[in-house]
Amino acid sequence: MDEIDFKEYEEKCKLIKQENESLLEMFEKDLEGLNPKTINRHLTNVDFYINTYLLREDAYDFTHGIWDIDDYLGNFFIRKCMWSTPGNIKSTAASIKKFYQCMLKQEMIQNADYEYLCETIKDNMWKWQSDCEIYNDPDAESPFMPF
Repeated sequence: MDEIDFKEYEEKCKLIKQENESLLEMFEKDLEGLNPKTINRHLTNVDFYINTYLLREDAYDFTHGIWDIDDYLGNFFIRKCMWSTPGNIKSTAASIKKFYQCMLKQEMIQNADYEYLCETIKDNMWKWQSDCEIYNDPDAESPFMPF
């Protein structure tokens, strides 16, 4: 990335982060009534996804996250997040699903896109958890294998 491209990238990221802040506020309101610790966990999980992961290589907005969930939970999260465990993968996926469900209610994404996200999570959860278990302890037999 040359200097001009990097400055453009930084500016785009700045604008996306500002938009994401309002999306996170909207999401927080949608979570009202839940335990404050649960709300905080969901917000933290989603904030990391949309403000760190999606902005790491290019300036992607939250809608791009629908299509990147497999790479995030099945690769990046396992290898790059020291706190990754099979349980964290499941709770992070739940947070992300709740966030995009909120975006669907606000008509910011299409129903078909939300269904794609949910199917991807459902179809790959066992594999992500198994891969995480093996990554964290290569000698362990994963209890997440479906057979």
